[in-house]
Amino acid sequence: MGSTSDKVKGTANEVAGKVRQAVGKAVDNHEEQVKGKVQEAKGKAQVAKGEAKEAVKKIVDKA
Repeated sequence: MGSTSDKVKGTANEVAGKVRQAVGKAVDNHEEQVKGKVQEAKGKAQVAKGEAKEAVKKIVDKA
């Protein structure tokens, strides 16, 4: 997977996680809120992975 793909999927997971948390809060479902937080964290990790890949690629391209 490329850096852009990682960042896009990560952002999508972050947004979906936030929505899931909001739905869980609205219906008073603690488990759904926790699942949303986990999904959001996964998304943040994917975005960070994409940014790291991009940084490495820039360094390699300069060499």
